[in-house]
Amino acid sequence: MDDYVKDALQEWKEELQGQKKDIDEEYEKVKTELQLYSYKFGITKQVLQSTINEEMIKNIKATYQEPFEEKYNELKAQLKKLEDKRNVYNMFVEKIEQTNPAK
Repeated sequence: MDDYVKDALQEWKEELQGQKKDIDEEYEKVKTELQLYSYKFGITKQVLQSTINEEMIKNIKATYQEPFEEKYNELKAQLKKLEDKRNVYNMFVEKIEQTNPAK
């Protein structure tokens, strides 16, 4: 393989790795936020189970449980999309490495 092609593939690989690094950082942030909302939702659920006042239950559900559950599900979907992106970038890097062994 020509040096020009090897160099171009190596450069492309480094660019993809940089983009994957950004995705990895975003993934970790979303994962941490997802964990926080998991705790918030779980705590709220426990409080609801211990509460007998129907008016308070309704208020807690509207104020905390439903928004926490919605945010949790949103973050879970976002995390899945980021996982998919990570897998795609990993495939790119692997294919480039198979084509152009490391220098």
